[in-house]
Amino acid sequence: MKGQFLFPVIFLLFVAVPIIEIAIFIKVGGLIGVLPTLALVIGVAIFGTWLLRQQGLATFTKAQAAMNRGEMPVGEMLDGFFLVLAALLMVTPGLLTDAIGFALLVPRVRKMLGVLARRWVMARTVQTTFYQSDPRDHGNPRSGTTGPIIDGEASEVDETVPRLPPDPR
Repeated sequence: MKGQFLFPVIFLLFVAVPIIEIAIFIKVGGLIGVLPTLALVIGVAIFGTWLLRQQGLATFTKAQAAMNRGEMPVGEMLDGFFLVLAALLMVTPGLLTDAIGFALLVPRVRKMLGVLARRWVMARTVQTTFYQSDPRDHGNPRSGTTGPIIDGEASEVDETVPRLPPDPR
């Protein structure tokens, strides 16, 4: 099943996206000219880098605050992942990848993608609960014990000492 999903993704990344980028370059270059198109790509990369730095620092600050409160900064980690992805897309030359990168810089888009990512992960994750054995559970099947616990004392028996017969009373 993993192979079925992986092939279309690799195909899109290495074949379809560059072809789409070339087609967009040709179309936009025909409309506004070659130099303005190149200036647009370079300008978008510079602006995206600046915006990424601003939002990245804010996300890092939020993550630190969450950790200081004793919380796991899951949302901030997803934000950070999407910001890194945005940076990679914006550094890649092309107007389509720039547009997707800019979309990932919008906090509302990142939040929506984060919700979708959490749902996707939760649907594919098996949750397991572990129970710690506790002697006070008295036969709870989840505790790892199988019956009631009986307190008692043990002592070593010396075989050289003769034993008395049991008291008949």
